[in-house]
Amino acid sequence: MILYSDASILVVYKPAGLLSAQDGYRPDLPTVQTVLEPECGKLFRVHRLDKDTSGVLVLARTPEAHRMLDRQFARREVKKVYHALCIGAPAWQHITISTPLRVNGDRSHRTVVDRAAGKPAQTSLSLLAQYPGFFVVEARPATGYTHQIRAHLSSVGFPILGDPLYRLPPALKDRPFDMALFQSFPRTALHAAGITFTHPETQEIITFLAPDPPDFVEFVSTHSA
Repeated sequence: MILYSDASILVVYKPAGLLSAQDGYRPDLPTVQTVLEPECGKLFRVHRLDKDTSGVLVLARTPEAHRMLDRQFARREVKKVYHALCIGAPAWQHITISTPLRVNGDRSHRTVVDRAAGKPAQTSLSLLAQYPGFFVVEARPATGYTHQIRAHLSSVGFPILGDPLYRLPPALKDRPFDMALFQSFPRTALHAAGITFTHPETQEIITFLAPDPPDFVEFVSTHSA
């Protein structure tokens, strides 16, 4: 779904299940670009969402816009907001996780907490709603490492529902864990809900929002009682 389009940028709502970058092992699989370019012309990827992650995605339509947006991402000037469904019942309303992370840190290629060799990482979390056994959280990453939100939430004992890679860390393995509820969501329950950046041509600070996807809404409705 196209949220916004002009001569410089294209902002879309990426559905879960669609790649935002080509799969190195399966280059034949459709991506956001291969789906949209027949209609929209040449597009340049400036950031990515995991295949399972739904939500707002920005693409550039010119090389100059691509360079300017790349620069904003590199300088961490782009602000992103995510929503996630997580297992458990946190005792906090707001928390900031600042544990350092190391990307591709184990045999499963996960991002891991590494206080000695990891890079500084920060994710701010706000509790949006609590339901029996799970909750909805808003995550605002100040840094942008691969799987940062997933790794940080798992590290404090609240992994995202349906996540095949990040569950409870070894230090918390004795904590009660409702595996049936955790596995009842068919994908990693992470959604890119909003993004704010400077328009590469007008220099206006703009924000785009993507409402929670139907599978989030249905899950909450079904499991809220």
